[in-house]
Amino acid sequence: MITINIGKRGITEGVINEINQALEKHGMVKVRMLRNFRTITMKGMDRRELAKEIAKHVNGKLVDLRGFVLTFKR
Repeated sequence: MITINIGKRGITEGVINEINQALEKHGMVKVRMLRNFRTITMKGMDRRELAKEIAKHVNGKLVDLRGFVLTFKR
């Protein structure tokens, strides 16, 4: 399984493409929200809402949510 970090640039089209490629290749991927991302982007946003939004964009299923690490599978 591969781990993808989301930093201060947030959820960009490039990050979505990278998650899609990892899901196609490995079937499962971990997405870690780094501290920079959490302080800049997530003001007033719930982790679960964000996870659902990412899952919708990558056409994947959220398997696990622990802290600020999301696990998706296809």
